[in-house]
Parts: sequence; structure tokens; C-alpha cells
Amino acid sequence: MQFAIVIMAAGKGTRLKSKRAKVLHEAGGKTLLRHVTDAARQVVPPEDIYIIVGHQAEQVQSSLGRLGVNFVRQTEQRGTGHAIQQARDAVSRYENIIVLSGDAPLIRPETILQMRDFHLAQRSSMTVLTAFPENPFGYGRVVRRTEDAEQVQAIIEQKDLTPEQTSMGEINSGFYVFRREPLYAHIDELESKNAQAEFYLTDMAGILTAAGERVTAIKAADPDEVLGANTMEEMMDLDGRLRRRSAQILMSKGVTIFRPETTVIDADVTVGADTVIEPFVQLLGETKVGQDCRIRSYSVIENSTLGDRVLVRNGCTITQSTIGDGAFIGPYAHLRPDSEIGEGAHVGNFVETKNVRMGKGSKANHLTYLGDAQIGSQVNIGAGVITCNYDGVNKNPTVIGDRVFVGSDSTLVAPVELGSGSYVAAGSCITEDVPEDALALARARQTIKPGWAKMRRAKHTK
Repeated sequence: MQFAIVIMAAGKGTRLKSKRAKVLHEAGGKTLLRHVTDAARQVVPPEDIYIIVGHQAEQVQSSLGRLGVNFVRQTEQRGTGHAIQQARDAVSRYENIIVLSGDAPLIRPETILQMRDFHLAQRSSMTVLTAFPENPFGYGRVVRRTEDAEQVQAIIEQKDLTPEQTSMGEINSGFYVFRREPLYAHIDELESKNAQAEFYLTDMAGILTAAGERVTAIKAADPDEVLGANTMEEMMDLDGRLRRRSAQILMSKGVTIFRPETTVIDADVTVGADTVIEPFVQLLGETKVGQDCRIRSYSVIENSTLGDRVLVRNGCTITQSTIGDGAFIGPYAHLRPDSEIGEGAHVGNFVETKNVRMGKGSKANHLTYLGDAQIGSQVNIGAGVITCNYDGVNKNPTVIGDRVFVGSDSTLVAPVELGSGSYVAAGSCITEDVPEDALALARARQTIKPGWAKMRRAKHTK
């Protein structure tokens, strides 16, 4: 029995006071729409997902990249019922349709599957996901039939509640499952006789019930799952909830997170068991951290991969980089994109790398810039070394062989190659290739003038 998932993502979200469509705002490291789409992709294949787009349709579509999902255009945004009307042809081959809100990022695949299974077991024409939040104000209330508690008698909007009905705590989440045939047999009965002049999908509950169809409701286990955001304050509340969930998932898998309320961990981050994350760490994007690592406070790691037993000391920034097993990074190192740090290598205090391959056991411990460099194994880069990789027009490579020693305060003017086993004397400016096992010195001969300082002081005293 085939299911399609339709995700509502056409609205503007005017109450956010933002130029961006609501579903493009980020919480927990991804857009609201991406959270919902990723949950849907764990229930049905991407080709069975249909996203209703309207406001800023091109930006919404491009935000999802190449996931293989389908898009349905709602040129005029005339409500949720109107949106499902636009999808009529697209979903005509399915027996059932699951409808999700693109701005409710806390929804879990498990809950979508529970809705599906309940809908089938009840042989319903419409199933409504409900919840009991702490504060139901603003949500439509679900009234169940007294003779059959699984069935819905009505969904009453907040503005239409009687004083007695305001105490009802079960709300309509805006998540539904429909049997396609009765849905589209009656969807044109929707009316727009309301303040917004819109067609509300919520009204299908009353229409189908009047037509003798079975409308049922299932309660979400966690009321947070149905939460959306209409203000920036509410958006940041969603962000906090998502990040707490990410931290809880990692801790359940054996990760130690000191003061998890201070960390920023995105939803797609993975961390191995027995890794320790200290307070005020940020793990962003699709970062992957191995086992037995330690990430010290104030480090920010984005879209990077760390092996096992990696130590990241305080205050490091690591972006789109790969770090091998047992490497030591920082403190205050800056690994820019395409840095590959080998097994057991050291990148230390105030060292910056960009597009670098550093071999096993190599070290650059102090005050160094390494850009567009290929560095072998067991290399020692002294303090203050700089690869001069940019000539004002092009980026040029520096190649350093195995077991090379580069003395402090040397500049390596690219393109240049240092052969394996070679030495560069401290303070040298290297502009030519250095053969294997050679010593390169490129600095002026030291001159000493006895008594010069004494005579200078005497002159200024006069």
C-alpha cells in the first residue's frame, strides 16, 4: 500500500518579521524544512515526497540540494487546503497521503510511522496527530466522540471556542494522514468564509465526518514534536530543544558532555563513545568525531572529520578538515578548509593551515602559517615559519619531504620543494629547491661593530 508524504512549505511567515521564508530559517543546524524532509526520508523514498512551495519557491527548492524529492508549486498562497488541492495530480497514484508541516522541525520518523500504522489499523479516511502541550492557547482543539474515543467529532479553532471549551487541552498539530480517494472526492467542498479568505485543511475533518467517513486521532508521545515558531523568540526555543535532543542522543551512546546546555551541537554531528566534550564547544554541520577524543572549551569544529584519540585544545577553529588518529591540535589553532592532518601530528599554538597535507608524526607547534603545502612525515616546522604561497595572482605549492627540519622564522617562497632529510637554517628565506639531506642557509652574514651602542648613547646624551 503506497504512501506519499506532502510537506507544506509555501507560506511566508510574516510574524517572524524576516525577509526569508519561514521554512528557510535554521534551528539546530539545519533549516526547518530540512529537518522535516530528513524525517520524511526515513519513512518513504525521496521520490514519494512532495513539497508544496510558493513564497520564495526557488530558494526553498535550492535549499534542499539534490535530495531527489518532488516539488509542487502553489502560485497563490490561499491556505493549507488550497495547497493540497494543488497536489491532486502529483499524488494521484497513491492510496494514502501523509501531510506534514514544513516549519515543525521536531517531528520524528517514529511518530510519522505511528501515524501511518494507526491510520491503517483504524481504516480511517483521515487521521489527525494531536498533542497536549503545557499551553494550548492559539491551537485548534480536538473534540472526540464520546461513543468512540478514537474518532474525532470536530476541530474547533481558538477564536471559535466557547468559554467551557477553552479548558480542553488536546490540540490539532497540523499533521494528518488521508486516504486519497475520499480526500479528493470532498476537498472541493472547502470554503474560504473566514477572516483570511483561505481554505483550511483542518475543515476536512468536519466535511469527511458529515460524509460518513471515519476521522480518527492519535496523540503524539512528546507534545514538543508538533511545535512550530511564529516569532524569533519561539524560533530560538526550537533551536534549544533540537540541540538538547542532539546532546541527549550523543550522551546515550557513551559521549561525555560537560555542561551540555552550553554546547552547540548540530543534528547531523556524530561522535564516538568515550569522547569528552567540554563546555562551550560548537560541533557544526556534518562533523564526525571518533572515539576517545577530547574537545576542549571554546573550540568550533565545522564539517570536519576527526579520527580516534584526537586532542583539540582550547579555542581552536577547524573547518572542512580531516584530522588523523592521535593528532594534537591547538590551543588556538586555525585549520581552514582542505587541511589534512596526519596520524599523530601536532598543530599547535596560533598555527594556521589552508589546503595542507601534513604527514604522520609531523609537527608545527608555534606561530606558523602553512598554505597550499604538501608536508611529509616526521617533519619539524619551527616557530614563525611561513609558506609564501600567494604571488598576488596565483596560489603556488610548497612541497616538503619526509624528516625535514625547518628552522624558526624561515620563509618558504613558493613554488619551492625541500627534499627529504634536508635542513633549513633558522631565519632563512628559501626561494630555490633544496636537495635531499642538504643544509640551506639564506640570510645575511652577521656583522658586529664593537662599541657602536656606547657611542650612540653618548651622542644622544649630548
